[in-house]
Amino acid sequence: MGAGPAGIYAADILDKSDADVSIDIFERMPAPFGLIRYGVAPDHPRIKGIVTALHKVLDRPGIRLLGNVGYGTDIKLDDLREFYDAVIFATGAMSDRALDIPGIDLPGSYGAADFVSWYDGHPDVPRTWPLEATSVAVLGVGNVALDVARVLAKTADELLSTDIPPNVYEGLKSSKVTDVHVFGRRGPAQAKFTPLELRELDHSPNVEVIVYPEDIEFDDGSIAAIRSSKQVDMVVKTLQE
Repeated sequence: MGAGPAGIYAADILDKSDADVSIDIFERMPAPFGLIRYGVAPDHPRIKGIVTALHKVLDRPGIRLLGNVGYGTDIKLDDLREFYDAVIFATGAMSDRALDIPGIDLPGSYGAADFVSWYDGHPDVPRTWPLEATSVAVLGVGNVALDVARVLAKTADELLSTDIPPNVYEGLKSSKVTDVHVFGRRGPAQAKFTPLELRELDHSPNVEVIVYPEDIEFDDGSIAAIRSSKQVDMVVKTLQE
């Protein structure tokens, strides 16, 4: 169940095994590839190139893709048990993890999954997005947080050359956002974004990444984290430049 990368790679492993298997992959959406299609920022075509490898798996004779089939509506667990010897659930995270903080449900507060789905043209979300605010807060210090910040900060000219849907381009072109603040619960030594994501944000025209000196003062735990991870060390050095 699920034709995203996890489901397709699972089918790939089974198909290459010594077992005599026929594999059906059910997908709720009309098209496969899950978060590669609807979760990768439109200005990251290199990552979307993984689709080529996934296509080759789906083209094999022992693997069949069945789209527009929803688990729990079109097909149920009893159906799967009746017709299949084994079932793999690879449906992924369906929604954001709720933050237990006051005001999270107030107007103007959105989950990253919904916003990412919008700028990637997911058919389940509205075609328009309210971008009336001038100052935006992004909570989190992972790759998705920097993707969101970068997409909001890019100019219309930068977006024009990306794989962005026309309605999203028009929405971001008329956006009033001028300031994007990225908040993390802890410091740079605990950030989950990669050095590449950070450099990409820093190299965007018309974007100035501001790091306050007190944010790069490290306690013993942070120093240990920096010394134990090359990626964390690179992130910290990039922020210190």
